[in-house]
Amino acid sequence: MSNKLDEARKIINEVDSKMAELFAKRMEAAKMVYEYKKEFGLPILDQKREDEVIEKNSKMIDDEIIREYYTDYLKNVMSVSRAYQYRMQKGLNVAYSGVPGAFAHIAAERIFPSGNKISCRDFKSAYNSVLNGECDVAVLPIENSYAGEVGQTIDLIFSGSLYINGIYELEIHQNLLGVEGATVSDIKKVTSHMQALSQCHDYIALKGFDTEEATNTAVAAKTVAESNDKSLGAIASCETAKIYGLKVLEANINKSNENTTRFAVLSKANLNSLKNSVLMFTVKNEAGSLANAISIIGKYGYNMTALRSRPLKKHSWQYYFYVEIDGTTECEKGKKMMEELNGVCDKLKVAGSFKPHCEI
Repeated sequence: MSNKLDEARKIINEVDSKMAELFAKRMEAAKMVYEYKKEFGLPILDQKREDEVIEKNSKMIDDEIIREYYTDYLKNVMSVSRAYQYRMQKGLNVAYSGVPGAFAHIAAERIFPSGNKISCRDFKSAYNSVLNGECDVAVLPIENSYAGEVGQTIDLIFSGSLYINGIYELEIHQNLLGVEGATVSDIKKVTSHMQALSQCHDYIALKGFDTEEATNTAVAAKTVAESNDKSLGAIASCETAKIYGLKVLEANINKSNENTTRFAVLSKANLNSLKNSVLMFTVKNEAGSLANAISIIGKYGYNMTALRSRPLKKHSWQYYFYVEIDGTTECEKGKKMMEELNGVCDKLKVAGSFKPHCEI
């Protein structure tokens, strides 16, 4: 009996020795993955990729009962790998526009939970902080489902040299916040960003509140916290309430539940290999030039998921175009399309790539 036990322990010791060596090797690979993701401004967690690996690798185990435990083992190994990458990420500087509690800050926190979030006074300052090397990535809004495109960010991407390496969707929930001890019936005036006040217009009218505009929702929350006035409320997120020690008096007061902001992650490196691509271009001042450009995109089988025009700042009544296409340009047909587009465009660039519908 003891011989069997000794034999089993010997096998376990041998396997553990090999596993320790392979574990160290795997963690070195995880470090390489992190360095790649840091360069291109990608988040550490890629749930779809992890699910695919677990599904594929679990099939290597024939015994169904052992396969269940192996699946748990894989999940634990990936969790440890992520923890290691998050530890390295603590040195990543992430720029955003606004103050702690602003929606850009919330987006940055969810995409890069262990990164150092750097508050910047405006979009341009956040963008420039990456250009000058102070920060590694910038998280900036590019579109809101309620208010439309964020022109300032789109203009910076068109005129600058940073690339989009991810677009993430943050669902916006507006809430009525007050100081500790306050109730909804105590509130007489609410303060928030102009868009938030607009989104909650029906609720504000129903309650008969006076309104006061703030620079953004986080500044509004800070103002209420500092006032310690039960009659003053802020409209902002639950995360903002926690930061400034406020109480959520009523949740989800915006009139539309379809309120989502898309945030782009910008960095110096160009990944340009994710599923969807962003093209930006100007066309020649000739009849049919824009139609020709759109026709070329369609000719090569690319579906345009977005097309917007923006005025050129230095040329009155002239425009550039922002296009999102379903597919990468890093393939044979993509290269041919870009070559043909160059014939009808004055300026053309691939501004980046992203995975569609990444919710945070």
